[in-house]
Amino acid sequence: MQTDHINKYRTKLISVINKLEPSQLTSLAEAISEAWEKGRQVFICGNGGSAGNAIHIANDFIYGIGKGKKPGMRFHALPANSSIITCLANDEGYEKIFSLQLKSMANKGDTLIVLSGSGNSPNIVEAIKMAKEIGMKSFALLGFSGGKSLALADHSIHFEIDDMQISEDLQLIVMHMVAQSLMGGSSYA
Repeated sequence: MQTDHINKYRTKLISVINKLEPSQLTSLAEAISEAWEKGRQVFICGNGGSAGNAIHIANDFIYGIGKGKKPGMRFHALPANSSIITCLANDEGYEKIFSLQLKSMANKGDTLIVLSGSGNSPNIVEAIKMAKEIGMKSFALLGFSGGKSLALADHSIHFEIDDMQISEDLQLIVMHMVAQSLMGGSSYA
């Protein structure tokens, strides 16, 4: 019985990966590369497992990407600071926890990456709106229907899968593909 579930999961994951065209990642890779070259900032956010992914991905781009060659990037995981998150959620509302951080730290020309299964989380939608107000480039990695974020973000990478765990797996897979493309196919270690 467990083997059936494992095989079903693996089959679904591979199916979605096989539908992913490398050209879909080009705009994201170019924006991150440009930010790296010009010393601009990249901000990333998500909720739950996607928040954990955002923190993991920031680590990869702050340290891992430049390891041994050049400095890493100015890459910020907005869900990483629990003091800021709880302060903003308490004082301004949970829907503002990412947008108000962007308002304080981001500049025109910076980049925002949102990670979301549904694309409908109010704090994700508000972050994209703030990015537009500031003049940032926005990217969304989305599952399910893509929700409101699908049309709102400047660039969306949409995984048509109604499975949260696979959506979260794909967030890491895509960002690892982008990181290795910026390093010429090399691994961090």
